Amino acid sequence: MTESASPIVWCLLAGRAGDDAQILALARALGWTIVCKRLHFNRKKSWPNLLLGASVASLDRSRSDPLTPPWPDVVIASARHSAPVSLWIKKRSGGCTRLVHLQYAEAPLEKFDLVVTMPHFCLPKRANVLEVPAPLNRPDATRMAEATRRWQDRIEALSSPRTAVLVGGSNSVFGLDESVAQRLGRAASEHARAVGGSLLVTTSPRTPAAAVSALEGAIDAPALFYRWRRDDPENPYPAYLALADDFIVTADSSSLIAEACALGKPVQLFEAPPFPTSRPTFRSLGRRAGRIADRFPAGRRAFRWAVEKGLVNSPRDFAALHRGLRERGLLRRLGENTGSEPPIPLEHIEEAAARIRALVE
Repeated sequence: MTESASPIVWCLLAGRAGDDAQILALARALGWTIVCKRLHFNRKKSWPNLLLGASVASLDRSRSDPLTPPWPDVVIASARHSAPVSLWIKKRSGGCTRLVHLQYAEAPLEKFDLVVTMPHFCLPKRANVLEVPAPLNRPDATRMAEATRRWQDRIEALSSPRTAVLVGGSNSVFGLDESVAQRLGRAASEHARAVGGSLLVTTSPRTPAAAVSALEGAIDAPALFYRWRRDDPENPYPAYLALADDFIVTADSSSLIAEACALGKPVQLFEAPPFPTSRPTFRSLGRRAGRIADRFPAGRRAFRWAVEKGLVNSPRDFAALHRGLRERGLLRRLGENTGSEPPIPLEHIEEAAARIRALVE
């Protein structure tokens, strides 16, 4: 720990774009000194966190940024892979560093000073668990302005209104294969024709290559189509956020949904079918056990205890996330009429930042 006019915040960035964006958005909201620590992991990252404990055993130290004193006042990290590293930092700091973890940790919840989670992670209610209505993603105004300068002429050459189609991919709940991608392309095209507009389509890191091709082939309305590429400085996504009149977002991507909803423009949800049953894993078996346990009061209590202790993760409930945003008037199903009530804006980043300030100050 260092004597400083401003508390020091370490952001543990593990290379997942949506998670890293949430970490940085929360850190910036604090207004403190930010130090980014980029992490790379080895094969031990697949080990259960209960086995790893407070350690850097899963970290590829040769590729990661150094983790050395002076230790920070606060560490902000996200998801399961970074949790053992956060716990190791707190141990090395003599317990002085405050740990803020986003989403879920797959580690004992009492070991963290604050866990900021969302409805679809279904974490138990605890004094150190803050459930906010959506991920902490917030569009970067600087990136939006820079991308707009590069893309404005090409985007504004398309007919208005312009609908941005933000495409995620498959996860443990939803599947995006070729047939679903074709259905999305047809539905988005139908929407554009109905309003006399055009489409701004972008895929993302999780979009399967076959689904990208199927989606592009199914679109028959005026469109600007972008195939996601890693570290592409010409990525038009920030310009889409700035210049689109409304959005269609796939249901699997909570980060894309959150960024679209933060802009105060109409957002429609494209719901993919449930993902087909896959090869069982340690975590998928835990989620299935949770669904079975939820049928019985004693089972619910036992499973809640297991989640608190980091033994298992709760099953994902994306419907809970979508329902909360729908109730705030920020999200509707594709083709559904908008409500008459004004939407309730998201202020969850400020709420989480206030909790962190209270921990430190």
